[in-house]
Amino acid sequence: MSLKQRLKKIIKLNLHRGTTFECPFCGFKSRDLEIVGHDLPILKEKHVIGGGRRAAGCYKCNSRDRERLLYAFLIEDLKIGASKNLKILHIAPEPKLSKILQSQNFKEYLCGDLFTEGYVYAENVQNMNVLNLPFQNDHFDYVICNHVLEHIEEDGKAMKEICRVLKIGGKAVLQVPISNNSAMTHEDFTIVDAKKRAALFGQFDHMRIYGQDYVQRLESNGFTVNKINISVKYKKFGLNPEEDLFFCEKPFH
Repeated sequence: MSLKQRLKKIIKLNLHRGTTFECPFCGFKSRDLEIVGHDLPILKEKHVIGGGRRAAGCYKCNSRDRERLLYAFLIEDLKIGASKNLKILHIAPEPKLSKILQSQNFKEYLCGDLFTEGYVYAENVQNMNVLNLPFQNDHFDYVICNHVLEHIEEDGKAMKEICRVLKIGGKAVLQVPISNNSAMTHEDFTIVDAKKRAALFGQFDHMRIYGQDYVQRLESNGFTVNKINISVKYKKFGLNPEEDLFFCEKPFH
């Protein structure tokens, strides 16, 4: 970062300092949140939660609302750091959250992502396909998969794989961008043009916009689903008040 860029950053931070919000990753306290996200008509039309143009960014470390949501739930609410015997799989790990989870000294904390040309991955991330996870049945206590399923055509198969590698009674946090005003998921696999996908699904590499049937899709692939909203409890973190957590469990059959 050049001197000019550093000075601009300092000025921006000073302009936005306050006491309304506090980032759990960098500790910056601000009076408001930075505007982030794509301003696409379909995201407004479908009222997509977890996507679109919104006040959600930390001015200092650039964390987003959806990453802070996972921190609030896993670290603050569930306090999973107190259970060192856990085995956790983190798919497409968010760097800031992953760094904290890695420091907890769990029995096993593994990160995986499907390596794609043009992207850079942290050293602890393994090349892994969620459609064919390289683990035995009933292995993990937790799977974290945040805003991944919308990128996968065979999302049902991915859900089944995540369920397979969870222990009986194991938990998964499976967040996706979801339409607040659509009953059914909108998808069309005949569309391969990147611009058309962006126009219809909100991003060039998205396969769908999930509707309110998302819970049923999860249930049909093996999960018991709990919808939880902790935005008021952790208001200081600047969470999206409309975003529910999809906290899934592998049931005892």
